[in-house]
Amino acid sequence: MIRALIFDMGGVLARTGDPAVRQQLAAEMSLSPEELFDLVFRSPSWRQAEVGHISSEAHWETVARHVGWPGPDAGDDLRARFFAGTRLDRDLVALICRARAEGLKTALLSNASDDLRQGVEVEWNIPPDTFDELFISAEMGLAKPDPAIFRLALERLGVAPHEALFVDDRLDNIEAAQALGLDAIRFISPEALLAELRARLDWLNDD
Repeated sequence: MIRALIFDMGGVLARTGDPAVRQQLAAEMSLSPEELFDLVFRSPSWRQAEVGHISSEAHWETVARHVGWPGPDAGDDLRARFFAGTRLDRDLVALICRARAEGLKTALLSNASDDLRQGVEVEWNIPPDTFDELFISAEMGLAKPDPAIFRLALERLGVAPHEALFVDDRLDNIEAAQALGLDAIRFISPEALLAELRARLDWLNDD
């Protein structure tokens, strides 16, 4: 019986709605979109930021210096441009709120820097009653797919691995969760996710 739903943020709840925005930004730097993504999310400074060793501000300043982005607030400006095409899936947020109303524990588990909590509460304006817990890697000093971050999340939610359902877009994170005994769904599309959830949660079929 599933007692807890655990969702990733980037690539699941928040996704690129307009890829042309990031493509244009990459072109201004004479980079491919993939190269720009790697600078932001696969660079040494990101690996430090996602476990809280440096701040989000320091990470974006590092990226800005690397690409020669101009201006006194280059890091902040570059961050705003990079995420300008990202959209929050409000339907999925509503589903999570409904799950909590049905008595399930709900949580966010995200590899993210120290600004995500403010992003959830202020920038995205996600209702405060959506999640029981926000597990943010920079605050925990751990990042997926480290099994320790899953164990800590389960402990704080008060559920056993087989009682938790985890949704993420990265295969390595899905495999790590499954190895610990969690049920896990790899996010491919909103439609595919809803079908997988309906197969597991009876109350979703009451519509």
